[in-house]
Parts: sequence; structure tokens; C-alpha cells
Amino acid sequence: MSASRLLSVLLLLQSRGRMSAQGIADELEVSVRTAYRDLARLQAAGVPVYAEPGRGGGYQLLDGYRTRLTGMSEGEARALFFAGLPGPAAELGLAAEVAAARLKLLAALPAGLREEAARVASVFHLDAPGWYREPEQTPHLPLFVDAVLARRAVDVRYRRWRAPQEVERRLRPYGLVLKSGTWYLVAATEKGIATYRVAQVLDAVPGDELFDRPDDFDLLAYWESYLDDFQARRYTGTATIRLSPRGRRRLPDNVPPEVVRAVDATATAVGDDGWVEAVIPVEGTEHACGELLRLGVDVEVVAPAALRRAMTTTVEVLARAYELS
Repeated sequence: MSASRLLSVLLLLQSRGRMSAQGIADELEVSVRTAYRDLARLQAAGVPVYAEPGRGGGYQLLDGYRTRLTGMSEGEARALFFAGLPGPAAELGLAAEVAAARLKLLAALPAGLREEAARVASVFHLDAPGWYREPEQTPHLPLFVDAVLARRAVDVRYRRWRAPQEVERRLRPYGLVLKSGTWYLVAATEKGIATYRVAQVLDAVPGDELFDRPDDFDLLAYWESYLDDFQARRYTGTATIRLSPRGRRRLPDNVPPEVVRAVDATATAVGDDGWVEAVIPVEGTEHACGELLRLGVDVEVVAPAALRRAMTTTVEVLARAYELS
């Protein structure tokens, strides 16, 4: 049972007045049985919900009953979107607002729902950064939050991978995205919309310029398009490899999902010992060499020749380094 759904039922009845169980189910995209169960849980929690039988009947709240969800500041209202994400909320500079908004929200709930909300909150936790890495330092993130909401341009000094590595840009921030523990800023520049890794921002100063974000800009649609384009640009070639049974089991822990999917799609048996041959996408010789070496003796590069030579050279250098004198 979802405490947030119960709150949605309560707010629906408060804002719409009388509603049938079918109407509630349709609105919340649940079954009618679930709607009846939620209404019963509200009644059991002390919410004065009663039913009117017959044609045109339905469920409604006792006249005069209102939930008390007022009194929130603007910052607390924004923070509600991050109420289940305490880590990201803190990075955005909204930790105090999230805590205050959560307390006000809980205080406004009937005792039964308050206990249920606390129970649900105690058994779910989000830890966004991946394993084997420290969270990135993003001291300028709160500034970008304000810039996105105020639609104010920001002048930044940014470190990128290609030369020149340090560049200066005037950004008009359109939105922020948290991807696998890493924050990205989507912003307009003189050349169009681009994506910036927030941790790579060396300096940031809010400017005097205010801007209007295009009405038709959709952050989710942009991000999905950006990811598709990134994947298309990321892999520049293919390689043919052979994997042992153990190597194939270890594959998901050592290479990106695209490589795992390629192995699953193209693997063919070679011999009777369980080894398979497959074609995988690669970013480049140096990157592929480092990635495949993680699998040790459980992988062999068949082609291209340049990647096979790079693997051979690396193994020979390692062998000399570990030679017994």
C-alpha cells in the first residue's frame, strides 16, 4: 500500500468533492479494488470519508474537513520534489527545506497515515553514486539551482577534455540532471544547447542577464536525445573477442551494458570447452585494451590487429615488470 497514493485519494476528494471508486481508480491508474481498499484505509485512519449510495453517488469527505498542507515556504515547496532524495537535496542546498517540508507534511496527516508514511520512509534509501568512487565535489551546484529557477545567465570557467582544456562560457541554464551520482547542467550558449558536468566547473559567477527558456523545451526529451547521441558517438568500431565461461560471467562487472548485450546477441561457441566468440563495440584501441585486460586470461582479442597488438604489448610489459631476477 502506498502512503503517497492514500494522500492522493484524500486530496482528490478534497479538491473534486464526491467521486466514485471507479473515478478514483481511473485518476490514479489503479484497480477499483485498490481504490476501495485505499478508501477503507483512510476511514480506518480517522479521515471522515463516507459513501452516498445510488445513481450519482460516490465517496466524499465530511463537510468542512480539510487537510492542513499550508504554511510552506517557496523553498520548502520546491524541496518537496526531493523529499525522498536527501543526498541530492543536500547537494542542491535544500537539505533544511526538505526536512522542514517533510515535518509539515507529516504533521498535516492523520495519525494512521503519519505512521504509515514514517514506516515507508524507514525502509527505502537512495545512494546515487556508484561503487568504487567518491561522490563528486560540486560547490557551484546551489548557484546553478538558483540560476535555473530565476532564469539568470551564469559566467563560468570550465575544464573540458579536449584542447583548450579551460574555456570561458556564458551559460543560460535550462535544467539539472542527476545521472548515476553525477550532476549535469543543461544550458544554452551562443552555439546552441549543450551539457556540462557540474564538477568540471572551476568558477561560476551569476550575471545580470535574465533569459526566457523556450516554451517547447522538454528537459526529459533533451536528455534522452543526448544519451542516444552520446552512445552513437561513443563507439567508433568493433572488435572480435573470445571469452571463457568465467569471463562471460564476469563481463557485467567489468564492461558497459552495451558490450554485454552485444556478446549475448552475437556469441557463438568455439570448441567444446565453453568458450564463445563474439563481436563487441569499442571506443578506441587504448580504451578497449584497458577495459578487456580486466578479464585477464578469460579473454582473447581476435581482431582488429591493432587491438590484438596493443593487448600483446601490454602483457609483455607487465611480464617484464614482474620477472624474477
